[in-house]
Amino acid sequence: MKRFFSAFALLGLLAAAPTAQAQRLGYIDTEFIMGKMPEYAQAQVELNKLSDTWQKEIEALKKDLDKLYRNYQNEEVVLTEPMKKKRQDEILKKEQEIKAYQTKQFGYEGQLFKKRAELNKPVQDKIFEAVEKMVKAKKLDIVLDKASDLTMIYTNPTFDYTEYVLEELGLASPDRNQPGPKGSVKTVAPPKTPAASADPRFPTDSGTPTQQLSQPMRANGASEKRPTDAVPKKD
Repeated sequence: MKRFFSAFALLGLLAAAPTAQAQRLGYIDTEFIMGKMPEYAQAQVELNKLSDTWQKEIEALKKDLDKLYRNYQNEEVVLTEPMKKKRQDEILKKEQEIKAYQTKQFGYEGQLFKKRAELNKPVQDKIFEAVEKMVKAKKLDIVLDKASDLTMIYTNPTFDYTEYVLEELGLASPDRNQPGPKGSVKTVAPPKTPAASADPRFPTDSGTPTQQLSQPMRANGASEKRPTDAVPKKD
C-alpha cells in the first residue's frame, strides 16, 4: 500500500510542478537489462558455486552434531551426572557454532550478501553509464526503474527506453523486449536451520525446536528422545 501511494504521490508531484509539461519522462527495466548481460549471468554462476560450497560445509557440521547426539543417547545410561553435563555442553556448543557459521555465510550482510554486492556492482555501474548516455541522447528529465520498489500501475510502451539502454550496452535485439534469462542467484534456497535439541533435559538458545534426528533404539525397544530445554535434575 505504501508503494502504491508512493507511485501516485510521485505522479501527482510531477503533474503539479510548474514545468511538468516541459519534462520528459521515461522508464527502464533494469532486471530485464541485467538478464541480457553475460557479466551478470557469470556473477550468478559464481554466487551459486559459493552458496553450494557453504551449504555442504553446514551439512557436514550437522552430521557431526548428529553423531554427538547419538553417542550421548547410546552411552547416557553409563554416564555420571558430571559426565552427562559435559556431553550436553559439548552438544549445545556445537549447535551454536553451526548457527553462527550459517549466519556468517547466509545471514543479512553475510558473506553471500557481500559477494553478491561485489559481483553485481560492475554490472550496475555499466548500466548506469549506459542510462546516462541514453538520457542525454533522448533528452529525458526523469527515468524510473520498472524493476524497483516503485509500483507502476500502467506503463505506456511509448515511454519504455529499456531497448535504448541495451543499444548503449551493445545488447539490443531485433526481438525487442523479449525477456532474457533471470539471474539464478534469486532462486538459491536458504540453508536449513541446524537441528536443535529436542530432549527436555537440554537447554537451547534458539527458543524453538527444529527438525528431529532419527532416534536410536534402546535395548528394550523404546526410542530415546533428544535433549532440548533443561539440564536434568539429580534424583
